[in-house]
Amino acid sequence: MKKRHYFLFALAGMALASCSKADSAPAPEEWAWLNFERLSDAPVLQPDSNALFNCPMRGEAVKWMESDIFNPAATVRNDSIIVLYRSEDNSAQGIGRRTSRIGYAASADGVNFHYDATPVLYPGNDSESEHEVPGGCEDPRVAMTADGTYVMMYTQWNRQVPRLAVATSKDLRTWTKHGPVFAKAYDGRFADLASKSASIITKIDGDRQVIAEIDGKYMMYWGEEFVNVATSDDLIDWTPLLDENGNLLKVMTPRDGKFDSSLTECGPPAIITDKGILLLYNGKNADDDRRDPAYTAKTYCGGQALFDAKNPTKLITRLDKPFFVPERDFEKSGQYPEGTVFIEGLAFYKGDWYLYYGCADSLVGAAKKTN
Repeated sequence: MKKRHYFLFALAGMALASCSKADSAPAPEEWAWLNFERLSDAPVLQPDSNALFNCPMRGEAVKWMESDIFNPAATVRNDSIIVLYRSEDNSAQGIGRRTSRIGYAASADGVNFHYDATPVLYPGNDSESEHEVPGGCEDPRVAMTADGTYVMMYTQWNRQVPRLAVATSKDLRTWTKHGPVFAKAYDGRFADLASKSASIITKIDGDRQVIAEIDGKYMMYWGEEFVNVATSDDLIDWTPLLDENGNLLKVMTPRDGKFDSSLTECGPPAIITDKGILLLYNGKNADDDRRDPAYTAKTYCGGQALFDAKNPTKLITRLDKPFFVPERDFEKSGQYPEGTVFIEGLAFYKGDWYLYYGCADSLVGAAKKTN
């Protein structure tokens, strides 16, 4: 058996042997980031019906930003915040029926952005067309290595199976696609798994947020319905952790009667803090008797969970109430009128944290946590 598999089984065994929650979990004010404040009463990114792009998939110029802009990644390059956002054209109606491409926007203050005229990641006649045509590239998360390589985890959508995929870049504009992240794991067992939403574990190194190694491995939380863990040696090929029955290891699941009663979907890159590993995630409220009546059915709110830094599969605690909820009109209207503040982008910029989120699958909002 390969050494990698010993490591994986050891991690899974630690998780199974431990409780899912510590006997005496710390109070939220001791570990959670509770003081995010909105930076604007309006969206910071909006569609542009004048932007044209010569689409290699369709062989014609398309208005690639015409309909909706949402679900953004965020990072820092040089002296700017860079937001990589999902943009939909107007080729159809209904969530998931249009083509998504990923655009680039830069800001010096976190609120006022300059857009690139064309997308930086999109479906085309390339090695990933089987997985990305016609639905496109969706819902990016971005983290940076210590040597300045940017790693984007995103969803490939061919309107059959969503697949979690990876691309890398040195400048955030020119990307190399590496394909589905689970294609090689366990002899291809999970190559066609419906998968999305990856939060690579990061740390603060001086004034930068960079990808961390834990016991010589890169690690990420991932998943939509529940939270899983995967490891990698190279940030390209990832191996999901399995439980004692050979199924995907569930380290966090929905809770009846809570804001995350339907889904616990991973958000921006997780962060190692002095209390543990902080995971910001998107909790979806159920629309049946499992739901939290304090929130609208099917609403997405922002949650936080704390995992053990020495055993990232061990959930210590999580918030019982969301730290971020739809409040503004533009967060409760659009493609998803039930309300969404879908958190995906988190940038450490000039000592503060900037949070970027999708508003009702239609716009992008921003909030800030001052340290």
